[in-house]
Amino acid sequence: MTAGETYQLPACYRPENAADFSYTPDRMAVFEEAGRFRREFEIAPAAADSKRIDLLLIDVQRDFCHPEGTLYVGGRTGQGAVEDNRRIAEFIYRNLACITNIRCTLDSHDNFQIFFPWFWVDSNGEPLAPHTLITVDGRDAKRLVNTDPMGNVLKEDVNPNPAITSWVTDKGYDWLVEQCRFYNHELAAGGRYTLYLWPPHCLVGSPGHTVTGVVDEARTLHSLARASQSWEEIKGTHNLTENYSVLRPEVLTTWDGGVLAERNVRFYRTLVEADALIVAGQAASHCVKSTVQDLMEEILRENPSLAGKVYLLTDCMSSVVVRTEGGDIAADFTESAEQTLDEAASAGMHLVSSTEPMESWPGM
Repeated sequence: MTAGETYQLPACYRPENAADFSYTPDRMAVFEEAGRFRREFEIAPAAADSKRIDLLLIDVQRDFCHPEGTLYVGGRTGQGAVEDNRRIAEFIYRNLACITNIRCTLDSHDNFQIFFPWFWVDSNGEPLAPHTLITVDGRDAKRLVNTDPMGNVLKEDVNPNPAITSWVTDKGYDWLVEQCRFYNHELAAGGRYTLYLWPPHCLVGSPGHTVTGVVDEARTLHSLARASQSWEEIKGTHNLTENYSVLRPEVLTTWDGGVLAERNVRFYRTLVEADALIVAGQAASHCVKSTVQDLMEEILRENPSLAGKVYLLTDCMSSVVVRTEGGDIAADFTESAEQTLDEAASAGMHLVSSTEPMESWPGM
């Protein structure tokens, strides 16, 4: 079987499973189907590939990929990530013989992290609400305020919850307060996201942390058919910084000159050592956007020609669109994602569709 050759989808695959939060593949059935594919289509082990083509799937986890998840990425249509799940799985099956490695990033959190509402309290000691932001008070740089996505002040003079101090630092509450102030200043100075308080999501050990079933099934079949390890890259575990990008946390230093977190240099090298890198996943407006931006930054610093080996599956990613209980849009991050895709194309990366034959992609 040659790369890009079309063949039937595996017997274990059902397109409707892309919308099923609880779907879990039958791994023995996948194993048997992988063996049949290997024999019938003469699929060679990935180690024999003359060209290494890697697929990077960013945060294709149940909490992001289904309406039942705590932070569903529905896009403007409301069906965003569900349809992306199906397209990603079918892309893997269509290109099984030429994808060398599939690498999944896993957003991984505990209860007390800086971007969860209960990390913070107002002046009455009450926790804040999700889908609100923490910003520096425009009148007093030492004060932090809680606003809605439109910038309207909801709570003045908010601080980290004193009760959780021992869980996030051994340096005491005063140090924590100073670090939180510094953190927000650093976000603004570095042009990073404003600190957004998300609903609890991707908690380690919860059902929402796992790879969505239909994609897990596809990556497992690929792994078994091609004798290629199934790779995972954990991100987001640090209590005191966000980590949208798999390549670096949002803030790297502490207010007193210490090291807070570090860039993921090892994983960057893994990615750029591939002959071609295909990127898909959730959300186009956040974790995909940040990863692509950081990848661009590193590539342009090291060797701009490396951008030509990156392919972004634009029909396999969706943006965060926050809706009210009545269905009205409260926040729409789609334009931010589109801007980053335009910047990536200008840098030399390729914007492609999962339904286009891979051999027709420029430079492939």
